[in-house]
Amino acid sequence: MSTVVNLAYLLAACLFIVGLKRLGSPATARAGNQIAAVGMLVAVVATLLVGRILAPWMIVAGLALGTALGAVLARRVQMTEMPEMVAALNGLGGAASALVAWAEVTRYQAAAREGLAGAGFAAHGLGALDAALVVSVLLSVLIGAVTFSGSAVAYGKLNGKLPGNPVSFRGMRVVTALLAAVLVLAGAYSLWALGDSAYNPGPLAMAVAATAAAALVLGVLLVIPIGGADMPVVVALLNSYSGLAAAANGFVLRNHALLVSGALVGASGIILSRIMCQAMNRSLFSVLVGGFGGDAGEGSTKSAAGLSVRTIAPDDAAVLLGYAGQVVIVPGYGLAVAQAQHVARELSELLMARGATVRYAIHPVAGRMPGHMNVLLAEANVPYDHLFEMDEINEQLARTDVVLVIGANDVVNPAARTDPASPIYGMPILNVDHARNVIVLKRSMAAGYSGVENDLFYLPNTAMLFGDAKKSLEALVAEVKIV
Repeated sequence: MSTVVNLAYLLAACLFIVGLKRLGSPATARAGNQIAAVGMLVAVVATLLVGRILAPWMIVAGLALGTALGAVLARRVQMTEMPEMVAALNGLGGAASALVAWAEVTRYQAAAREGLAGAGFAAHGLGALDAALVVSVLLSVLIGAVTFSGSAVAYGKLNGKLPGNPVSFRGMRVVTALLAAVLVLAGAYSLWALGDSAYNPGPLAMAVAATAAAALVLGVLLVIPIGGADMPVVVALLNSYSGLAAAANGFVLRNHALLVSGALVGASGIILSRIMCQAMNRSLFSVLVGGFGGDAGEGSTKSAAGLSVRTIAPDDAAVLLGYAGQVVIVPGYGLAVAQAQHVARELSELLMARGATVRYAIHPVAGRMPGHMNVLLAEANVPYDHLFEMDEINEQLARTDVVLVIGANDVVNPAARTDPASPIYGMPILNVDHARNVIVLKRSMAAGYSGVENDLFYLPNTAMLFGDAKKSLEALVAEVKIV
């Protein structure tokens, strides 16, 4: 029977890897997600059914309940709420890992109360209570609890229920150091007690309780000092933490599938965090200790006093677009909020029908997460070959007649390239200011998510079309039709 389970785990691991590989391209991402989901189904069924942990009807009921909840969430959650959704799922994953580790400890306690300690643990299907198991349990609880409370704070910051600006207080580092000391002492005590009495799970239970309490507070203290502009990186990092917690659970339960899937999630989360940090030209360390961004005006180093912007009406903007040969559309979070992706596609098709070449420029952190804009535009059936990454499109922007910026802000701010005093200096951006004309669709002059004013708005080749992105695009579509 164990051979069948191991073969099923091997198949699941292969499906995870193939699924991750196919997630690397928008054209194969949907199939990759489905392949990885099948891999997880194989692993779950093998564990529960072949291992005879639950009755078949309970497995079916659990799958049906989980599928129903997933379907409801997938339909109700808006694309703009996906980062919050990911944060919430990360937190639940971390909490699950911590609870599973705790449940395993209670099984040892139950066996000890029945006088089955030592070799008797095997009667409960338990392995030896050794140092490796103790360390794995404590790591599961530590990482899982930090992930849960940190993700809860990230969720609150992303959906506006908590302040987006960095939060700190006097003595915060001392409190953090004390919590770290508690964690070290808890681990040392449980290992020392193990050497004294190898079959008594009591000290481990006490260490788990202390670790969980300290880790929950530590998770909050790790995330609240980070600004809203860095929150997507934090979400990716917490995703990695949830994977590492699951991998530690794999050691606790001696489950190879959980170990492999957790390691894959942990590694992919770290890689994603690194990619996002590179896109922002920041190190992960600077993100964790020097967060910026949040409320409007936070972190600004320049004032717009004395400067003015040039506004443009939809009919004038339509003339510029209608006679342009090269047009680049830069989608941002504002487009996602207004759900304007379908109208943007309609406008681009109109312009292409008039002979223009239309491309979409995608910044690596456009919106709030990597891939956010790709998914949004795919939902509107924008062809994949119309999407260009920052490095591909930047060289072409100087030869572009009109750039249409729809709700993007920080990723097109030339201060990142020209103002050494700016908090976003050094961040790679889309060089839309090099184009002949720039039209910015925006509700107001409010600063972006980083809280830094945008120098682009005050350049002579930039015109502002104020209003809701969807309504502005609908007006442009109507005007282009009569140009």
